[in-house]
Amino acid sequence: MPARLTADTGVDALTHAVEAYVSRKANPFSDGLALNAIRTIGRHLRRVYADGRDPEAREAMMLAATRAGIAFSNSSVALVHGMSRPIGAHFHVAHGLSNAMLFPAVTAFSAPAAESRYADCARALGAADDGDSDALAADRLVEALRSLCKDLDVPTPQAHGIRQGRVVPPVAPHGRAGARTHRGRDPGSLRADLRLTPGERGRGT
Repeated sequence: MPARLTADTGVDALTHAVEAYVSRKANPFSDGLALNAIRTIGRHLRRVYADGRDPEAREAMMLAATRAGIAFSNSSVALVHGMSRPIGAHFHVAHGLSNAMLFPAVTAFSAPAAESRYADCARALGAADDGDSDALAADRLVEALRSLCKDLDVPTPQAHGIRQGRVVPPVAPHGRAGARTHRGRDPGSLRADLRLTPGERGRGT
């Protein structure tokens, strides 16, 4: 599997797991699967991205993606997916890549409304210690996601050619649909965090 596809599908699986855990529909069954998937992905995604022929890392990611899929199927995804689906459709961006472009900013936006849940995700990912406060752990999760996306060569929406005037009208209804299972502020205020600036030429025209 090519490195780009490995990265995009791996971050998609991580998004499934985190969103399943922080969703309003989360439950004890989905929680265990989600945290296990987060833990496994944290240990193996960079490794398999660096060496696609590492069979142990491939197997671990396969199992983690499956657990994450079962988790969100019994819980829900949330705002990252609510925004990434229309970006993929309108700008022809691969689903996992559109998730990855949004994941750190949306997590930073959402974490204050469910700090303890995001803190659990940070600890499972290996980004925070048990002794860290929930607030610190949630902040470290955001930084860990930014670092992961940098290591996996994930572009920003702006760098990918997506500009504000092109993206807000189609995304807004879907983002608000995703917000039904999302804990946080109105997603309409997220534009600045995504660095979507007017005046750039957008794709999909």
